[in-house]
Amino acid sequence: MRGQRDDGQPNPDAELQEQLQSMEGKVRKMRENRNSQREQGKAVAQKRNAVQEQYREHKKKLDLMKAELDAIHAERNLHKAKRDTIQAQLRELIGQAKGRRNEKGDKKSATAEYSQLMNEIKSLEEKFQTTSSSTKKEKETMERIKRMKRRVGELEPEVVQFEMVSVDLSNLDEAIKTLKSEADDAHKMFVEALQRADAKWAEYKEGLDHRNFLKAEGDRHHLESVEYHEKANTIHAKIEELMVDVNKAREQLNLAVEERKSWISEHNNAVKAEMKTGAESDEVAESLVQSLLKDGELMFGGLGKNDTASSATRTAPSSKKKNMRRLGPIRRR
Repeated sequence: MRGQRDDGQPNPDAELQEQLQSMEGKVRKMRENRNSQREQGKAVAQKRNAVQEQYREHKKKLDLMKAELDAIHAERNLHKAKRDTIQAQLRELIGQAKGRRNEKGDKKSATAEYSQLMNEIKSLEEKFQTTSSSTKKEKETMERIKRMKRRVGELEPEVVQFEMVSVDLSNLDEAIKTLKSEADDAHKMFVEALQRADAKWAEYKEGLDHRNFLKAEGDRHHLESVEYHEKANTIHAKIEELMVDVNKAREQLNLAVEERKSWISEHNNAVKAEMKTGAESDEVAESLVQSLLKDGELMFGGLGKNDTASSATRTAPSSKKKNMRRLGPIRRR
């Protein structure tokens, strides 16, 4: 009977199994760590999403506040422009009232010239209607009035563009008084709009600070989430590297087990072949067939030709037993 390889060793693969279990345990711990990193990354990502949602809602409010602030600024600028224009118009009229000219000294401003022409036209028309003169003089007066009106028509677009408040330029004192009042009102409205703009800006500035805070928080959570996922990816890459060795160890262990199984199978087959009886042996059957073909007779159980007679003698029944069978059964009386 043959023995097995590694007889006497209780577990020939103990070292390999221990190494495999150690690597598998390390893989399990690494997977747990990887999953923990991913879960923490997801939790931080949820915080990031919540903060970013707050940021978007807050930005909508800021957009409305900015629109209100822009409207107030536009109103403030309008009042400022009106005040400045009226004050410029006022300065022109004051200069005209004082008989001043511009820096060149040879040309009046458009407003001053326009006002002077209007006064002269009004005076000539009243004189033409109330006094009598020669035909030649009347014709000269009419021609003069026409020239003045043409000049007035030329100056009117410039005066209308410059003039913020319509005043009677024929009465400069009253016009100056009116323009002063209008300039003061425009300045008051400008100051009031400026105060409202400052108050709204303070509120808007506070909103901007909160928006910046939310953006910083969202960015911080995002970077933290990315960091967790990068750690998880790094651990996953190490797991894949380690799994190569784990699979190799598993393959080696499986090959060793299969090899021992084949050894056991071969051993069992050999033992079984040695324990077969003649009736179960193919070699014995073949030998009997060859003997029959050669000698024309078969011998079973190790008996020879000379053994048959003695065998018959031993097995034949005695004459006494035969006679007893012939008499039949004995009847008792």
